[in-house]
Amino acid sequence: MPEPDRNSGLVEDCEALLAARAALVGPGVRDWSAETPIGQWRGVTLGGEPPRVWSLDLSRKRLRGRIPPEIGDLAVLRELRLADNDLTGSIPPEIGKLANLQELILAGNELTGAIPPELGNLTQLQWLNLYWNELTGRIPPEIGNLMNLRGLRLGSNYFSGEIPPEIGNLSNIETLTLYGTSLSGEIPPEIGKLSNLQVLGISANLDGVIPPEIGDLENLGILGLSGNRLTGAIPPELGNLANLQMLDLSWNYNLTGSIPPELGDLVNLQRLILNNNRLSGQMPPELGNLANLLELILSSNSLSGCIPRALADKPNLTIETDGLPPC
Repeated sequence: MPEPDRNSGLVEDCEALLAARAALVGPGVRDWSAETPIGQWRGVTLGGEPPRVWSLDLSRKRLRGRIPPEIGDLAVLRELRLADNDLTGSIPPEIGKLANLQELILAGNELTGAIPPELGNLTQLQWLNLYWNELTGRIPPEIGNLMNLRGLRLGSNYFSGEIPPEIGNLSNIETLTLYGTSLSGEIPPEIGKLSNLQVLGISANLDGVIPPEIGDLENLGILGLSGNRLTGAIPPELGNLANLQMLDLSWNYNLTGSIPPELGDLVNLQRLILNNNRLSGQMPPELGNLANLLELILSSNSLSGCIPRALADKPNLTIETDGLPPC
């Protein structure tokens, strides 16, 4: 590094990365050495004046080993992407020292252990993706401190316990997915506070009713709650979701009652998937107002009556209703 005396911060970054290299195995870090300028190290991006390490992107570099705690010494790091490698071990709590971090992407590894509560210190974080690992334990309530978070993906792990109600503090979040986990308990009604939410997907062992507060999420475009154990009726408040394009409540087995006629107000809906429940009664004629519908899956319920003619005559609509005739 030229003129190291004039940039002690970058010297510290070099030392942290060289220490981190000892814990990592793979082609992505082979050129990290004292003989090569740090600006030429693979996956390392400098920024600012004087320059510091702003981004560390080693995604898909066939890395093995553990995430080095020394990464927590990269004081001004903004992006940390280590996705789609073969990393093992736990997420080091030292990552919680990265006060400027905006992206933390660790998806597609073999990480174990719990989410460190220290991640709640990352108040500048906008994207947190821990998808497809082997993480366990509870989702820490400190997640609710991440007020700038826009995307949270925690699916395909082995989390247990309930969704913390503090998740309702994430006022800027747009995407929240918890597919394929072992979470239990009920959907916290605090989710209804997330006014910027566009995608909500939860598939776990959740029970209880669908909170009517979800009907307050006026920006929601995708609502996927399939593969849980939800009970009770579909709340008519879901008819308030004017921007909804997909509603999937399938494979809960215990949703009961009739299909709310208010779902006919979802004029932007393209996919309505309610199969494998215990819904009964007639298909409401208001569903005929769904002019943009492309897929209507209602099979494996106890519905009666007929399919509204406006839907039955749509040439590009896929319908599965256990043989209900057109009206």
